[in-house]
Amino acid sequence: MGQAGTAFWTSLTAALMACSFSTCNAETALPKPKVVIISLFEPEAKPWLAKLKIDRRIRISGLSADFPEISCSGEDVCVMTTGMGHTNAAASTMALIFSKQFDLSKTYFLVAGIAGIDPSMGTLGTPAWARYLIDFGLQNEIDAREKPAEWTTGYLGIYAADPDSKPAVDYNTEVFQLNEALLQKALALSAGAILMDSSQATQYRSNYPFAPANQPPKVVQCDSLAADTYWHGALIGQRAHDWVSLLTDGKGTYCTTQQEDNAIYEALKRGAAADLVDVDRIAVLRVAANFDRPYPGQSADSSLHSYSGGFQIACENIYRTAAPLVQNIVAHWKQWDAGVPRDPK
Repeated sequence: MGQAGTAFWTSLTAALMACSFSTCNAETALPKPKVVIISLFEPEAKPWLAKLKIDRRIRISGLSADFPEISCSGEDVCVMTTGMGHTNAAASTMALIFSKQFDLSKTYFLVAGIAGIDPSMGTLGTPAWARYLIDFGLQNEIDAREKPAEWTTGYLGIYAADPDSKPAVDYNTEVFQLNEALLQKALALSAGAILMDSSQATQYRSNYPFAPANQPPKVVQCDSLAADTYWHGALIGQRAHDWVSLLTDGKGTYCTTQQEDNAIYEALKRGAAADLVDVDRIAVLRVAANFDRPYPGQSADSSLHSYSGGFQIACENIYRTAAPLVQNIVAHWKQWDAGVPRDPK
């Protein structure tokens, strides 16, 4: 056998070995995940990796050096960890898509991580499914000590005349709306989730003299705000609320604050432009690990540095909330394969 023949059989053998999922594209011999769960750092991924039957780990060039592999189960569910912040999230997601080591054309993507939460919208351990993803970082900022006296904040949209004016969409990543049908399925399937709570979280939330902040967690729908600056406090929180309302024409409701969602969505969107993924198959779940502002009588800096007891329950509630959706997709793949089904059984 000549060198060309040897190279051919070596390439074919490698491709067939990669095709170890239960569903495989015979023409390309690429594995076809039903679901890819995107976590941002190790504690978010840990419950999935502990409870899924992981049987293969696949190294992908371009992933974070801290998380260089994607872990997959025999049920065609994969878990990847991007690294925290929008740069890591975008780079790792793009690396997965354009590695072309998988057929992702019908894969459902679940972005699942922890977040801060507005106490008027939820509490420690609250899981929130997003409809809108809004970028909080794409603004001008004037130090509050130098802003015009009539302005309520030093934040304003880029090219906007003042904080109350809606800026023109210029970056094309300012706001994204997720597939409503998938959102509603996620909400319906997770409605009965039994959520984890703790005595420390219960004690801490009791400092907030209003609901839902001082109540046990439950699954909700409200929207996700991304910014790499780890901001904190009631005044910036009010700007977050106003910014979400401004960019969604009053349709969105600020709820959770995190760093990565818009970056991941844009990476997936670029994959969709290359016919590699489907943006109608993206869901985003954020679970509250902390409040985004202090309780009455507490300073903002004290609140920022306080441990509320929300971290552990938030990481666990990611799994408890999203597992019913993932399990339904796997169990009823014939329906989900064609798109979000009207009535999955």
